[in-house]
Amino acid sequence: MLTLYFAPGASSMAPHIALHEVGAPFEGKPMSFKKKDMRQPAFLAINPEGKVPTMLIDGRVLTEVAGILFYLAKRFPAAGLLPDGDIEAEAQVVSWMSFIASSIHPARRQGLEHARMIYALADKRLGKNDWAVGGRYSIADIHLFRLYWRFRNSLNPAPGEFPNIEAHYTRMMARPAVKKTIEIESKIGYELPA
Repeated sequence: MLTLYFAPGASSMAPHIALHEVGAPFEGKPMSFKKKDMRQPAFLAINPEGKVPTMLIDGRVLTEVAGILFYLAKRFPAAGLLPDGDIEAEAQVVSWMSFIASSIHPARRQGLEHARMIYALADKRLGKNDWAVGGRYSIADIHLFRLYWRFRNSLNPAPGEFPNIEAHYTRMMARPAVKKTIEIESKIGYELPA
């Protein structure tokens, strides 16, 4: 049994999308920043770091977006979220995931201009490819999308500023798993952390 602790719109949105992509049954446990759900003793007993995403796999804890996305891609290979068997393509997915976690995710905290510079790098790196790793949709696309979805309004890119990221965003918004996740999380309500 899979259980996902998530806060609508937060980084946990990426594993939430991936769960819908793989079609695995799971129990969703929405958490609220406003109500300080992640600081409650019951949740801290599960994840002492007090953050989402947190996924339980038959009661065992797995944390961090990249770890959860990797687990889902490997456990449900039929979903095609990892180019299984192509070592170089798998390494490219890991490279994107590392870049997203170490450069894109913290960029906004370093100011809007720094974030623009990092998204310009991501745009160049993506190029005219439909997906992060060439023509193959993967967990890297889910992770990239979630962060751009979160910061797009504050970046307020000028038309054509990030053409490749914008095209990627449009492709992602058309995916049924993304639509379903946004619908579910919107109904709960977004209380994003500052």
